[in-house]
Amino acid sequence: MIRLIAAATLAALTALPLRAETALQRNNEVLFQQLQKVHRLSDAQMDRIRAIFARSGVMGQGNPAITRHPMTPAQCAARIPGGPQSYANTQFERICGGKYMAPLYDPATQKPQDATACIDQFEFPDIPCTYPVVWVKAREAEEICAAEGKRLCDAHEWEGACQGVLGPPDYRFDLAKGVSAGTAVARMRAAHNAKYAPTARWSYGPAYQRGVCAADSVKSPGCNGGGWRGCGSNTYPTGAFPGCHSPLGVYDLNGNAAEHMNLPLAPDQMTSRGSTKLGVTEMKGSWFIFDKYRAHPDWCRWRAPFWHGSRVMSTGSHENYHLGFRCCKTLN
Repeated sequence: MIRLIAAATLAALTALPLRAETALQRNNEVLFQQLQKVHRLSDAQMDRIRAIFARSGVMGQGNPAITRHPMTPAQCAARIPGGPQSYANTQFERICGGKYMAPLYDPATQKPQDATACIDQFEFPDIPCTYPVVWVKAREAEEICAAEGKRLCDAHEWEGACQGVLGPPDYRFDLAKGVSAGTAVARMRAAHNAKYAPTARWSYGPAYQRGVCAADSVKSPGCNGGGWRGCGSNTYPTGAFPGCHSPLGVYDLNGNAAEHMNLPLAPDQMTSRGSTKLGVTEMKGSWFIFDKYRAHPDWCRWRAPFWHGSRVMSTGSHENYHLGFRCCKTLN
């Protein structure tokens, strides 16, 4: 297993207290068992996922030594009418071919069965009342999605899931004009945000509301800006706030973990069109402290600056204590 871990990551991991390392491995093994059971993954799929986690050495539900989740999975289950199993939707499962996914479509002109893609209803591992996986690079997120037979979402798909309307892609492909990735993102962002600002809304409604989503947690005391040792992933269990869902039935788009998405800078970088080339990283949504500290705008179609920007498949793509992901799936 040691051969699977990159040298830099191995050095960081071996610097951790032994108890934290052991607890992380133990927590991840529980996660793997849940993942295989709920999503009916094969042993081969689980082997691929375990190898991706092993290469990281820090990926999981937070550093167990300092993470202090504000709610337990049992408390989450108790606050959901009908329990976590009530989130299962047989119509969605039939359309999407898997549990806890929601069809992406335009309700004004389409029905759910007209969808050509689906999105995870919850942050990975896409199981209600589990903590989201964080400390994951965009590359690793794409690899895990692929291992499950899914893919990383394009930015417009996440935005449509949040807004309640999957619209057509509106990407500006200025990279082809010879400008840098950062400049291309800036131009696209400015045009996109200006277009959608008049109709800005959050997944649950037209105005920001405190207490609706998983956004009332706190940073660890002395959190040093993002380090594994100093910043706990103090997230809530996914789905713990039943009112925090979009009109398309997708949860925790606002609050809990921020999420990696693919932002295409050329037509052949769209995962929704079958590309495996992929574009640059886009971080979507808000995270677990937003009811206390609004770090940036976070309405559904808002696109962020090129923060910690890289190609999605770069080995150096960003990871931190409040950054996770969810997957999409193309329907045949």
